[in-house]
Order: sequence, then structure tokens, then C-alpha cells
Amino acid sequence: MDGKSMIDKLSHALAPARIAQDCEELTARLEQLAPEEGVHATAWPALSLFRANSTGVPTCAMYEPGLGLALQGAKQILLGQQAFLHEPKSYLVTAVDVPVSSQVVRASRDEPCLCLTFRLDVQRIRELLPEVNMPRTAVASASGLSISPLDGGLLDPLLRLARLLDAPRDLAVLGPLIERELLYRLLSGEQGPRLAQIATSGSQSHQISRAIEWLRRHYDEPLRIEELAARMNMSASSLHHHFRAITAMSPLQYQKQLRLHEARRLLLAGLCDVATAAHRVGYESPSQFSREYSRNFGAPPLRDVARLRMVDAEPVP
Repeated sequence: MDGKSMIDKLSHALAPARIAQDCEELTARLEQLAPEEGVHATAWPALSLFRANSTGVPTCAMYEPGLGLALQGAKQILLGQQAFLHEPKSYLVTAVDVPVSSQVVRASRDEPCLCLTFRLDVQRIRELLPEVNMPRTAVASASGLSISPLDGGLLDPLLRLARLLDAPRDLAVLGPLIERELLYRLLSGEQGPRLAQIATSGSQSHQISRAIEWLRRHYDEPLRIEELAARMNMSASSLHHHFRAITAMSPLQYQKQLRLHEARRLLLAGLCDVATAAHRVGYESPSQFSREYSRNFGAPPLRDVARLRMVDAEPVP
């Protein structure tokens, strides 16, 4: 065996040990940075942390484009009828805004569920694409959410960024460089081709991402599929097919999720009553709104909001 082959073999053997060591350090840092349950912002705006000390019930949320890493515990995420288990040794990529149901399924006080999320800037990804040697992986259609095995290329810049969170002056200079490296590693890995499809102008996946952006801005307006398809230079059937492939739901179902999530936000903030919230998000019938809200969130609006406020008010044990 020549010297190069021996070095390659040794590096391959050491990789799992190095990943385990880096994960251990990053887990310890997350426990310090997120001492209490919930979502925690950090000194780097794109990076947020999550902690749960116990398992929970399914909750509905809107996932933005981002990279998710589970360091301890596990979450189950439902996108339409697709189920994903987000646990250590894997990373999750959300390529577009998608409504999901998320549930912590493994956590305890001694070993809390610890996750980090790095928000992705699709424009920056688009700018970086010409410089990336993309893996030659055939992608039939880009899914809005997917999970891949974790590798050291992604873990290393995330750990270095976490180390800088308590050094503001260093973070201001080195943070942008580390973020660029992180995006490069992400595009060079298994999920690169999917992200490239979403970011590449003219691709069908990019057209769907534009449709999603339009729906997010106009969720309270009547939706006419033919008009939306024309805006995206697609046929109605093509829009339906590719929209469902990415989001696991139809445009109408997606719009309904947007409306219900926004209504829930308005009610939680105490900005209006149920009938007003229904009207603001585009429902003509408050009774229809209440029925669909109950089916989606598991309880009528007022009961659901009261339950959420009670959970938020409970002290952390």
C-alpha cells in the first residue's frame, strides 16, 4: 500500500471519531446557550437553538428554508402524509416554506432534545452555485423537506460558528466567511442538487418556489389556479403536479395552511376576535373557519389559544 492510500484509509477511519467528538462539543455548547426550554436566538441572526426537556404533543408550524441539526433527542416531522424522523447523525434541509406538524418524541430532563437551525438565504445560494462542483446525482423532483446522514463537512463550520458566539468582534469578521463555507459544503453534499433546483431560475422547482412566495403574499385573496399557473408560465396540471411534489399538498391546501397559521398568530397575540381573524385571513364564513381550524389544530380557536397560553405560562421544572 502506498503512502497516499494509507493516509486516505487512516482519514476514513478517523472520520466517525472526529464527528462524534465535534458533536459532543457542539451539544455541550447548545446546553449552555439554551439553558431553558423553547427557541433561543443567538448572536448570529441566521442561527437559532431549540431545547425540550420532555416529549410533547404534535404542534403545527411553518418551516422556512433552513438547515436543521439534531444533537440530542429526536423530533418527528410530518409534511402532508410524509413522515421524517429528525435525530442525531442526520441533518434536515427545508428548501421552501412548508407547513408541518412537529413533535418531540425523544427527550428527558437528563438528556433534553437539542437542535439548531440555520436559516438559508436562497439568493446567496443562487450566487454561489457557479462556484460549486455539484454532485452528479439525479433528482427527479425537489422535495421541500429532506433528511440526509450528517458528515464532517457540514458539522465543522457549524461548530466553529458556535465557538464564536461569545466573541462578538471575531464573529463580525469571521461569521460571513463561515456562513459562505457552510453553504458551499451544503451545496457540495447530498442535498446540493435539490437546493440547486429550487434556486435555479427557469427550473420547474424555482417556478414553484415563486408560486409559494406569491401565495404567502396573497393568502387572504381568492385563489384561481389557472391565473396562478399563468403567472408562473406553467400549465395548471404542471403546477399541481410539481407543487405537490415539493410541498406534499395542493396549492389550495397550502393556502388554507397559510390562512390558519396567520389566524392562529393573530389570536395568540390578542389582536382580534375569532370572527375578525377569520375575515382577515380570507374566510367569508366564521363557522367554516372554526371547523377547518379545529380539524387542523385539534381544538376550536378559543380553546386552542387558551391551551397554548397555558403551556407558555407553565414554569420550567
